[in-house]
Amino acid sequence: MNDVTYHYEQHLPSLGQFRIRPLRLPDDLPLIHQWLSDDHARFWGMQDMSPNELDDFYRTLRSSGEGDAFIGLHNGQPAFLMETYQPQLSPLADHYPVQSGDLGMHILIAPTDYPIRGFTRGVFTVIMGFLFEALDARRIVVEPDVSNDRIHDLNRFAGFQYDRIISLPDKQAHLAFCDYAQFQQAMTNNYLLKESNMTTDRTISLTNNPALACDHLQPELWQHVNTLLVRKALSEFAHEKLLQPEPLSEQDGWQEYRVIADKPDIEYRFLGKVLALEHWHIDPSSIRKTVAGEQTDVDAMRFIIEFRQTLGIQDAMLPTYLEEIASTLYGSAYKHRRPGLDVTSLVSSDFQQLESAMMEGHPCFVANNGRIGFDARDYQAYAPEAGNPIRLIWVAAHKDSTTVASSEDQGFNGMIREELGDEQFEAFMTLLEQRSLNPDDYYLLPVHPWQWYNKLAHVFAADIATEKLVYLGEGQDRYRAQQSIRTFFNTDRPNRHYVKTALSILNMGFMRGLSPYYMSTTPAINEFLYDLVNQDPYLASTGFSLLREVAGIGYTNAHFEEAVDKYSPYRKMLSALWRESPIPQLKDNQKLMTMAGLLHVDAEGNALLPALIAASGLDTENWIRRFLHGYMSPLLHCFYAHDLVFMPHGENLILVLEDHVPVRAIMKDIAEEAAIMNTDILLSEDVRRLQVEVPEELKVLSIFTDLFDCIFRFMAPVLDEQGDLPESRFWQLVADCVHDYQSAHPELADKFRRHDLFAPEFTRSCLNRLQLANNQQMIDLADPAGNLQFHGTLVNPIARHARNGRKTGETEMLSDG
Repeated sequence: MNDVTYHYEQHLPSLGQFRIRPLRLPDDLPLIHQWLSDDHARFWGMQDMSPNELDDFYRTLRSSGEGDAFIGLHNGQPAFLMETYQPQLSPLADHYPVQSGDLGMHILIAPTDYPIRGFTRGVFTVIMGFLFEALDARRIVVEPDVSNDRIHDLNRFAGFQYDRIISLPDKQAHLAFCDYAQFQQAMTNNYLLKESNMTTDRTISLTNNPALACDHLQPELWQHVNTLLVRKALSEFAHEKLLQPEPLSEQDGWQEYRVIADKPDIEYRFLGKVLALEHWHIDPSSIRKTVAGEQTDVDAMRFIIEFRQTLGIQDAMLPTYLEEIASTLYGSAYKHRRPGLDVTSLVSSDFQQLESAMMEGHPCFVANNGRIGFDARDYQAYAPEAGNPIRLIWVAAHKDSTTVASSEDQGFNGMIREELGDEQFEAFMTLLEQRSLNPDDYYLLPVHPWQWYNKLAHVFAADIATEKLVYLGEGQDRYRAQQSIRTFFNTDRPNRHYVKTALSILNMGFMRGLSPYYMSTTPAINEFLYDLVNQDPYLASTGFSLLREVAGIGYTNAHFEEAVDKYSPYRKMLSALWRESPIPQLKDNQKLMTMAGLLHVDAEGNALLPALIAASGLDTENWIRRFLHGYMSPLLHCFYAHDLVFMPHGENLILVLEDHVPVRAIMKDIAEEAAIMNTDILLSEDVRRLQVEVPEELKVLSIFTDLFDCIFRFMAPVLDEQGDLPESRFWQLVADCVHDYQSAHPELADKFRRHDLFAPEFTRSCLNRLQLANNQQMIDLADPAGNLQFHGTLVNPIARHARNGRKTGETEMLSDG
């Protein structure tokens, strides 16, 4: 009998380690024959079966598709037998309407001379976790013999609801059901579950085996990821003029450079090429560090310390920044060591495989995976690269302290009911009633598990004690964290909404909370922008669309409301919003891909973009033209026609592909990262926070910085080095896209002159300078444009491609655009 690939492990602190694996035949036959022959197995009705008969029975069970069998081990020793079966293929199908996701179960605990207190209940806890987590059951069905009192107690302990007595061919039986919400509620006060981690082999509890927290931290790999991060630091800090590499000699088309640390006896040398936009393309294998002339290992954290004065890091900021660097290195080592897909496989992978496969965070920030607040267990449970499904925790929030908004026709509660499903929604309402609380006084609110354990359970203790917040349990659907880390995609029901939750970890210059005040206007802002985009014929022609954030909820803690200012992270601990899923927008021949994938390089150093282009069958220039038309053209139009800008980086963009070719772009994360740079137009109160005041000369940076410097600057070298498109030709294609757009819109010629994309230079906006200046909160949210960090200018790589008789450097543009 072939083994199945999945196993399941769970640690119960009072009992030890449990493991469930498929039954192995014929290896397990002597053992299960001994168990089933014992008198305590009489309810199984298999006491008189021979080993050969048992072998035939279990082989037929698996091969028929009617069920399967598993062995459970306790601390490495076989301890129980479990069978699963499909109710629709069993006699139960004649007794109740079988639902999708129903799964039947039988359990037999092995006889023992040394019983352990609480062992059987512990086994039941583990088995239920296995059925829901590993086998994707939505509801468990059992039909125990009416006289088997012991199993009835266990069933009720696990949350089974007894329905009625039925007559089966071999017994009179109780028919009972248990869904995940009922199981979670039954386990809420059970100490066995409180300390356990219900998970598959991919996320074995680190509590039980602490060494797993660091098994990816190996010397050779550690040196490799340190070298990669130092390469990025050299490149990005030189790009922002924080470092001034000194040119030395040329070597085979590469220039050798050196930089000297704050202490002059520490020196770094490397081979590099300075490309368009002063992008430093550095060969990582060439990086050499010497101290007093002696070569030594490259160390990213030490690099930051050695250049702390040059980088201008204040003493108060340095420890936090070093922690972010350490965390970024930890994550990089994890991603390089995990079993992953190479770029050839990723070309054909699905949306969520691509999302979790990404190796790099933001392309510009050096410390881009800080996630301060996560411990090693949290990292492997919640980081997007871990790819593990989670269930959100749900609480009931009293309406007196809660703000909700919804653009859905059925209103906020109707939307929540639809997201949860009638059964789960009513179960949560029943829990409130059982506590003598009026469900009409509460809204339901999803919470990130980390947020519940690390913030809400104690920081909001007063609200929980006074029942302003009521814990309800985990939701049934499983989600996966996206690259933004606090946004979740529903993997069980992909057509349902994304859920974005508050998460009070520090990452890349901000605490990642969600403002309750923003939640009150988020749906209105999204509807406004959605209508604006949908009613524009040009945007419609490009296929550009928005994923609306259709509902939001925010809970205000009275103590912090009174004590801290409105931008404090302590006022952003408990909010959530729902965003449309892109799945319903797809046609049959289309697939989705995060635009971050265009910059993805796998652990072997191979880039995804050239592989994707090769799989499309198009030549590189045509592929890039189609990408620019679907991505850049609509963003140009939003800016010039509507003064509307987004934050269009890779994580915020989803590409729709047909045969590996981009046909259009979908923008997400709208309410917090969109702005209208026109304060003269009259907007309603609900959407007025979209308006931002930006100096006229800085408005065009929404294109120059966000597209040219943060996306295209990195795409061009990938295509130059691993594709077949020279960097200069890439920038000419970008210029062609701008010309095509401007030619199609002569009515906007005045704006083209005022915000000239062919200007010889543009202001250099420096993201790392922002983070180094204040890694707790990079931007003053009261004045987001007022404290940006600028340093000189960058030569515009498309200026030389200006048309219509205009010479490079002129600021005039002919009226025909």
